[in-house]
Amino acid sequence: MSLLARIDQPADLRGLSHPELVRLAGEIRDFLIRHVAATGGHLGPNLGVVELTLALHRVFDSPRDRLLWDVGHQAYVHKIVTGRAGEFTGLRQRGGLSGYPSREESAHDHIEHSHASAALSYADGMAKAAQFAGEADRHIVAVVGDGALTGGLAWEALNNIAEAPGRPVVIVVNDNGRSYAPTVGGLARHLAALRAHAGYERLAGWGKQALGGAGTPGRALHRTLHAAKEGIKEGLRAGLGEDHAEAVTPHSLFGALGLQYIGPVDGHDITALEAALERAKAHGAPAVVHCITRKGLGYAPAEQDEEDHLHGIGTIDPRTGRPLRPAGLTWSAAFGRELVELADTQPEVVAITAAMPGSVGLNDFAARYPARFFDVGIAEQHAVASAAGMAMAGLHPVIALYGTFLNRALDQVLMDLALHRLGATLVLDRSGVTGDDGPSHNGLWDLAMLQAVPGLRIAAPRDARTLREQLRQAVSVTDAPTVLRYPRGAVGPEIPAAGRAGAVDVLREAAPGTDPVLLIAVGTTAAVALEAAGLCAGRGVEVTVVDPRWVKPLPGELPALAAGHALVVTVEDGLRTGGVGTAVVQALQEAGVRTPVRVLGVADGFPRQATRAEILTEAGLTARAVADTVIQAAAQVAAAASPGGPRTASGSGSER
Repeated sequence: MSLLARIDQPADLRGLSHPELVRLAGEIRDFLIRHVAATGGHLGPNLGVVELTLALHRVFDSPRDRLLWDVGHQAYVHKIVTGRAGEFTGLRQRGGLSGYPSREESAHDHIEHSHASAALSYADGMAKAAQFAGEADRHIVAVVGDGALTGGLAWEALNNIAEAPGRPVVIVVNDNGRSYAPTVGGLARHLAALRAHAGYERLAGWGKQALGGAGTPGRALHRTLHAAKEGIKEGLRAGLGEDHAEAVTPHSLFGALGLQYIGPVDGHDITALEAALERAKAHGAPAVVHCITRKGLGYAPAEQDEEDHLHGIGTIDPRTGRPLRPAGLTWSAAFGRELVELADTQPEVVAITAAMPGSVGLNDFAARYPARFFDVGIAEQHAVASAAGMAMAGLHPVIALYGTFLNRALDQVLMDLALHRLGATLVLDRSGVTGDDGPSHNGLWDLAMLQAVPGLRIAAPRDARTLREQLRQAVSVTDAPTVLRYPRGAVGPEIPAAGRAGAVDVLREAAPGTDPVLLIAVGTTAAVALEAAGLCAGRGVEVTVVDPRWVKPLPGELPALAAGHALVVTVEDGLRTGGVGTAVVQALQEAGVRTPVRVLGVADGFPRQATRAEILTEAGLTARAVADTVIQAAAQVAAAASPGGPRTASGSGSER
């Protein structure tokens, strides 16, 4: 019987010997590789925290001691040892195990979302509550990746945690030198200096103990080692500057904040980890345990993957680590190619990312124009505010983020870009429905939130050609922020326009007849709208399909187009409330157009974990569902217009 099969709860770990723990760690890695290869998910981060997770659950008493994971994608091993190993066949699938901590799944999980840098704030709040309740023996443990410490929220929390020495918060820094890509900035250099300190102190300590009593030759060799230690320190001073060289002494940045600093500790040595964690637990005040881990450890394809150590994967061959279903040209890649070509002729264009250059398609740009590429770490607010400064100085920054992470920088978009009427372009990758990464990773909010930003302009390309055109248009705007948004996955076939109505692309003209329907498609919903129009025509309802291209502000031609149709239906893969459909309703009202409007989109901002296709189906955004809605709404409009018919469908408004 495997050791893993005997682990149903954290208490089962505490009776294992050291050799058994080493064996269990190997079994867990084999388990992760086998299951994540079959379902997709975050492989590299979890391979790197096996020993750390085992040590945490042996030292602390979860769930009474609260373990918080920042970011939650490193919690797979935590799920395994808290009784959920049998559910991994459904990882990240509809109705299955979440890829992040889930309060619904287990009392051992505390934070639902998976946005980085927030766990220390949760820890501060929980510690305050425990102190208020007189629970001095309850520990709050936040496992924070070094990448997450590049976020400003983490430092706001540290400032408060350090202020209260009576609260037993243990901060475990899981330092693998990376988030998605290598961790950047002054903090990364500081942690690197601490690692170097650990290396030369071990060297010097061994020399003093082993060579001090070895007579004249031993003492001579020890002097040589001491000189090597000083040489390391001088090298760091030369390479990093005086301030950073001083960081290799035990007086670290954390210590300067008043936090007990323990480490660095080998994050794959369970005995050393347990000793460090026990020391932090007994300290009775906030403490930092600095653990050095290797992302992807134990799986050669992950260790050898230079880009992100197989951080997040689809289904792969577990023997080789290669994808089973190559994605083809993705939206991210299409954007990245076009940005490089655009930058070749426009030297004012610079690119910014928040720790995800490869994920958002900027690797080629970074390689071609390293001086014009800026990775700010997991710091979306800073990315946008810094872009504002660049724009004020004559550059045109292109800020590439996941749609879900834009939420954290809304204030900067509003007050730093829009208020100052600055030319900067936000490129929102994975906008709309994302799916299997769960509720917090859908990019559903952008179209609704950004409608409130004065002067801002939003483009929603339907294919690779319109992406190229609209990116160039966006970068040409110098007096307002622009947004380009597209979904996750592969780019579909090109969808040519059949004609133009001013700035609007007409994708399909309704056949001559009575009471046609105007179907307004936002971005990649154009393909669904065209298919739905064909289904409607087969059932006797003629439909015109248009793509506004720029959905904020809406093209001025739309009200006139709507006036020539009996019904308007809008389709978008964002929130139904407050998005493009709502803007269409308002535009028609202001123009005095009384054509009724039906708005289609996602009703719930937090759809449950499922594939993108499954969520779109549930939202009624498949071609057949859209066709059914159009036909039903058209029948209601016709009935209302007939003599003696009901009056509920008259007038301009949103019928949902």
